[in-house]
Amino acid sequence: MLPNSQQYRNPKLKSALCIVVDTRGSTPRKAGAKMRVFENGEIEGTIGGGSLEKKVIEDALAQIKIGSPRLFEHQLLQQHNMCCGGMVKIYIEPEAQKCHLIIFGAGHVGQELAQQALRADFDVSVYDDRGEYIQQITDNKINAQCLDFTDAVKQIPFDENVYIAILTYRHDIDRSLLRYCLPKPKAYLGFIGSQRKILVTRKMMMQEGVATEEDLDKVDMPIGLNIGAETPFELAVSIVAKLIEVKHAGNVKTINQIKDIEQCIKEQP
Repeated sequence: MLPNSQQYRNPKLKSALCIVVDTRGSTPRKAGAKMRVFENGEIEGTIGGGSLEKKVIEDALAQIKIGSPRLFEHQLLQQHNMCCGGMVKIYIEPEAQKCHLIIFGAGHVGQELAQQALRADFDVSVYDDRGEYIQQITDNKINAQCLDFTDAVKQIPFDENVYIAILTYRHDIDRSLLRYCLPKPKAYLGFIGSQRKILVTRKMMMQEGVATEEDLDKVDMPIGLNIGAETPFELAVSIVAKLIEVKHAGNVKTINQIKDIEQCIKEQP
């Protein structure tokens, strides 16, 4: 097991896992030793240190750029002038990036959503301009920052792995964030609010020329699946369920597909 980092790390950083898979003779670590290398050169864990580890880091950075795994063999004496003199085989595999959920608003729903999203294996960042709410988020796996929302949204690493939930305490802040996020690349954009708030927001965005009706149809508003949620926990569950649905959209079978499969099974002799 690699040690857990106690410091939040930017989920946009690519990484590769380096695993000692075979050894012969005297070696600093045995099979099963692991090290994670990040694209900025930082590491977690160790496969033995010294010139071997330096070369493995270089190899890992190269494989991150290439995007493919590779098995490397190291003769410690001949290649690295290491007197232990054994042989090490190290498998290096670039890791798939986690989905990154950005939550604007650290109120009751935002805090509950952050916890539930962690359990669903999202990297989570929460932003709010109220320090007393940010201080209530004590899980060091969550990147919780007290920032003005205008400043916060400008540091978001928008890409196809980014999921955004707009849950602040004021309609005008929500709408300002929506305006900024609409044209940015992202996997998901959700906007909390009543049906009236949604209708007024859509009308405002179209009148201002910020977005077309088609653009706004891509925004999940009201946010989350319609399961009749009321409490912060229920709302968080409905939102996480929607995030999971979006995340696995390419693997989800439609109702008609499921019925076709069931029919085929019934028709089997």
